[in-house]
Amino acid sequence: RRVQSNPPMPGLNLGDVVPNFEADTTVGPIKFHDWIGSDWAILFSHPADYTPVCTTELGTVAKLDAEFKKRNCKTIALSCNDVESHSGWIADIKATQTVADVPFPIIADPKRVLAVSWGMVDPDEKDAAGLAMTCRAVFVIGPDKKLKLQILYPASTGRNFSEVLRVLDSLQLTANYSVATPADWTDGGSCMVLPSLSDEQAKDKFPKGFQTVPCPSNKPYLRVTPQPNK
Repeated sequence: RRVQSNPPMPGLNLGDVVPNFEADTTVGPIKFHDWIGSDWAILFSHPADYTPVCTTELGTVAKLDAEFKKRNCKTIALSCNDVESHSGWIADIKATQTVADVPFPIIADPKRVLAVSWGMVDPDEKDAAGLAMTCRAVFVIGPDKKLKLQILYPASTGRNFSEVLRVLDSLQLTANYSVATPADWTDGGSCMVLPSLSDEQAKDKFPKGFQTVPCPSNKPYLRVTPQPNK
């Protein structure tokens, strides 16, 4: 009997160049790579307009706009409704979340073309028409247009945008220095020396020095150094 394998699910892998799509948004048509330019970018998707959790999330990102700009990072949202719907929703966001503006574009994806191609669909959540809704996806994209990080939340769970800022800090740091950031790291904290570096190489790269943490295994893999750009 012939065995048929299931086709691969659409979506993106870390390190992929993200699609250079064209879309209508609340600030007019965009071509994604041109819109990113030489900055970092975060695309975050929402199940639908006029929904409670999404409203709080967009309000939170609006309040953090200065923090993202400080990191040379643009933000852009996506919801599976049209621009007219988005524009009406923005009035509610401004009024209920006490923000003067929603200073980032919201992409219109009413036919779910981008939601499917980027792997954002949550099959367990359906809209009134019975169509699968988008999950709460976060995509962090570097200036090279490659996917650096993705996080998928179910529609029922709102995102922690302080955590999004924390991982953005880590991605930007580790893109330029031979370190990794440990659990619960925040900007200014100690970092881990990459295992690929020898002690001699680490001495050259980290003039502040590093400390090797003794382990019962006697393997010298836990090496801690102050954050190199501080």
